[in-house]
Amino acid sequence: MVEPRVKRPKIIRSDDDYMTGNITEMELHNFMTFNNLKCRPGSRLNLVIGPNGSGKSSLVCAIALGLGGEPQLLGRATSVGAYVKRGQESGYIKITLRGATKEEEITIMRKIDTRNKSEWLLNGKSVPKKDVAEIIQKFNIQVNNLTQFLPQDRVCEFAKLTPTQLLEETEKAVGDPQLPIQHRKLVEKSKELKNLERAVERNGETLDQLKAKIAEQEREVERVRQRELLLMKAENMRKKLPWLKYDMKKAEYMEAKEVEKDAKKKFDEAAKTLNDLKEPIGRQKQDKVGLDAQCKKIGSLINANAQNRAKLLEKADRLEVQVQGNYKEMEDLKRQEESRQQNILQAKEDIAAAELELKNLPPYEPPTHEIEGLGAQILELGFSLNQKRRQKADTEKLLMQNKGSLRQCVDRLKEMENKNNKLLQALKSSGADKIFEAYSWLQEHRHEFKKEVYGPVLLEVNVSERLHADYLEAHVPHYIWKSFITQDSGDRDHLVKNFRSFDIPIINYVAGQGSWIQPCQISEQMRALGIYSRLDQVFDAPVAVKESFTSQFRLHQSYIGSKATDCKADEISNLGIFDCWTPENHYRWNRSRYGGHVSAIVQTVRRSQLLLCNSDAGEVENLKSRKKELEESVTSQEESVRSLRADQIQIEDKKAKLEKEREGIINIVQHEKKKRRDMENRISQKKKKLELMEKEDDLDTTMTKLIEQAEHYNVQRFSCAMEFKNLLVEAVSLKQSQAENHMASIEFDAKIRELEADLKQHEKAALQASMNYENCKKEAENFREQLLAAKRHAESIVVITPDVEKDFLEMPTTIEELEAAIQDNISQANAIHFLNRNILEEYDHQKQQIEGLAAKLEADNEKLTRHKAEIDELKGSWLPTLRSLVAQINKTFSRNFQEMAVAGEVSLDEHDMDFDQFGILIKVKFRETGELKVLSAHHQSGGERSVSTILYLVSLQDLTFCPFRVVDEINQGMDPINERKMFQQLVRAASQPNTPQCFLLTPKLLPELEYSEACSILNIMNGSWVDQTAKVWSCGDSWRKVQGIVGGS
Repeated sequence: MVEPRVKRPKIIRSDDDYMTGNITEMELHNFMTFNNLKCRPGSRLNLVIGPNGSGKSSLVCAIALGLGGEPQLLGRATSVGAYVKRGQESGYIKITLRGATKEEEITIMRKIDTRNKSEWLLNGKSVPKKDVAEIIQKFNIQVNNLTQFLPQDRVCEFAKLTPTQLLEETEKAVGDPQLPIQHRKLVEKSKELKNLERAVERNGETLDQLKAKIAEQEREVERVRQRELLLMKAENMRKKLPWLKYDMKKAEYMEAKEVEKDAKKKFDEAAKTLNDLKEPIGRQKQDKVGLDAQCKKIGSLINANAQNRAKLLEKADRLEVQVQGNYKEMEDLKRQEESRQQNILQAKEDIAAAELELKNLPPYEPPTHEIEGLGAQILELGFSLNQKRRQKADTEKLLMQNKGSLRQCVDRLKEMENKNNKLLQALKSSGADKIFEAYSWLQEHRHEFKKEVYGPVLLEVNVSERLHADYLEAHVPHYIWKSFITQDSGDRDHLVKNFRSFDIPIINYVAGQGSWIQPCQISEQMRALGIYSRLDQVFDAPVAVKESFTSQFRLHQSYIGSKATDCKADEISNLGIFDCWTPENHYRWNRSRYGGHVSAIVQTVRRSQLLLCNSDAGEVENLKSRKKELEESVTSQEESVRSLRADQIQIEDKKAKLEKEREGIINIVQHEKKKRRDMENRISQKKKKLELMEKEDDLDTTMTKLIEQAEHYNVQRFSCAMEFKNLLVEAVSLKQSQAENHMASIEFDAKIRELEADLKQHEKAALQASMNYENCKKEAENFREQLLAAKRHAESIVVITPDVEKDFLEMPTTIEELEAAIQDNISQANAIHFLNRNILEEYDHQKQQIEGLAAKLEADNEKLTRHKAEIDELKGSWLPTLRSLVAQINKTFSRNFQEMAVAGEVSLDEHDMDFDQFGILIKVKFRETGELKVLSAHHQSGGERSVSTILYLVSLQDLTFCPFRVVDEINQGMDPINERKMFQQLVRAASQPNTPQCFLLTPKLLPELEYSEACSILNIMNGSWVDQTAKVWSCGDSWRKVQGIVGGS
């Protein structure tokens, strides 16, 4: 459905002659060549005049960037940061547009900085860029349309526009706004129409071929169906076979169930007989258990009686011993009484002598102050000793840790040396025969050099990835891997002198003297091509080695890409890259010094032969440095431990001496105290002994007590004898009862054994019956499982339904007959031969294809008809309007050329339904004898193309609804006659009431040109000497004052 036509609004000018969207003021700060600039352009033709380099094109750039344009459309720098004035960090562009009324002004400001960041402000408020874009779109400002905005660096592009592109740009700039939309729809629909026509034609041919093929296959299909009918009949018969086998299994199962029933009956009878026999045996066993319990009880009583008798005998023996002891003690008392009186007298004399000795003993005062002084000294020495011990323990712990670290460092260095040996062997195999000798000499004489010497270089370079090793080894010449690098000219001469016999190259590196160039960073354009790194970033090495590599072999200018880079290799040189590596290829580009043309070389990447990707040169240096630090630390700590140990021994000796002195004093004090205490204890003990001797009873009283005790013990002995007699009588009775019960138990055992023997015979018969029953049961279960399996199998083949049962009744009833009938049907089917075994599937598939294609063909035809109707409707609306528009442009264009004494026309290049080929042809001739030719770089000169371009743009003036148009230095290359005529055309066009605001930039104008009130002159004079003049002009003062200022300066 065609969208309703939208009419362009008429151009309405306000009282001050400005129209909506005109630029009323521009302000620039730190933008390109300007520090500060403020200008107010006129409402019609603005002639921006100034010398080359003064900043005219800067004004064009400001309009484009300030109104949402991208840097790329200017044909200059590609980033907005490049437009900030050199030496400044940021700047801004401020453009004021006329609104719908004179009072309404729209101010758009774009702040930019050298970091390529932009900030947008609309009427002083920060807004996103889309809000500014909506305002610009509302005013129909198209800075990317060459018919509206033609900067200096893109003038040539206008002439390069194809007729199709010129039509698209013209549609956007003039005429009905629906024209470009309708044109795009027509292009899209014409492409769809062509695709539909091709699809309909292709599907129609395919449908005819399928119909012809299916007609040839129908007879063969009939024979196939007859064969399939016989095979289906045989297959149906096969379905009955499982059910016949199921009937056989069912008969076998019923027979097994009968056998199982008989076996169960016999088993039940045997079980009943067995239960009848087990009952009396159980009773006998219960009686025997009771009798055994009674025997056990009697045995317990017998044991208890024996224990009681043993206790009585023991008690009687103990009483007898006590009686004998009393008799012996009476005899001893008689002997002791005789000597007791003598002992009392002797004890009194000893006590008196001891008290006299204690009284005569001199008093002793212990040296307390001396002991306390020694104790304080010992305590202080103990504190110092503990402190030394802690210091020594900490130092020893740290020493052990450092020794462990040193061992690990040495082991790691040995491991690295083994890796180095592999690399040295690789160098030797590649031709460096004396590399081992050179390396060994350097290790032995390192102390002779002023600075660190590196080499061979292969040992110093570490590459983490195999691919990068391939790139690096192929990029660097082979001789460099066996070379040694010094950092001092004296070291170099010394090494050269001693390496003459080794045939090893020596390189001297001096920091800061290489032709170092700052490498380029990986940009987004590079990453888009798969480039992710440079060759100088993929390996580790000491600074001297890495910088030598980079400066000599330009590793920072060699880039690394992925497999995707191979597909985009043609675009790499456009980024200024002349060396690139991918996993498969090495690309190099060379620029000729004479013609400037670029040639490319592609080589296959060779695998690395030397770099093992496992030796880290930096780690070796770190390990050596670490080893040296650890050795110095261990030596220092061992010395510290020895010093602490000596201090500890000295303090321990001093402490031991003081402790020995204090211990001697304490021993003397304790000895004196012990001497007095011992004398006091002896006196006390003698007094106690005397008291005991004096308190002892006399002999008669003691003897009486002993006689009474002996009598008491004899009475107890008699009582024990009587009790022992009673226990003996009881034991005899219990023994007799136990013998009787034991005999009864033996009789029970005999009866039980006899019954159990009979039971075993019946158990054997019952077991046989049980086993027979289980076997029959298992066999019946087995037949049942077979029956169920046969049923499941039969049901998996076919489920019995009334129709199936009816079909089965018509078939043979035995397995043998059924199998014979199946074989007959298969033989008949096999007798029917055909060439194509898939004919039926092909036939059905082709029928489905025919039906699908017929339906699709019908739908495509309907769709084709709709598309044609839609295109005709769109074309009926678009083409007459476009023809009318081109006719108006041609009328104005032809008139302008006639006034300049030349001829020209603008025509519409139509191509029927190929709407993407429609275009506008500009044909001109600048000589009376010539013919009209299409405007191009092949037929017209630069000045002629400029005249044609500006006249075409003038022809669009009356038709264009855009606030302003910008043309930069279009008059360059014109001869004076054409330039004067062109200017008259511009002035005349600008004087028309419906023409938009126009900016024409030029470095010069011809003298005595005719101007009108519609012309405004903007002079751009940039430089430090015009600063005061610019201030006077900005205040509106007269030219005489300006001359006075200039003259005065």
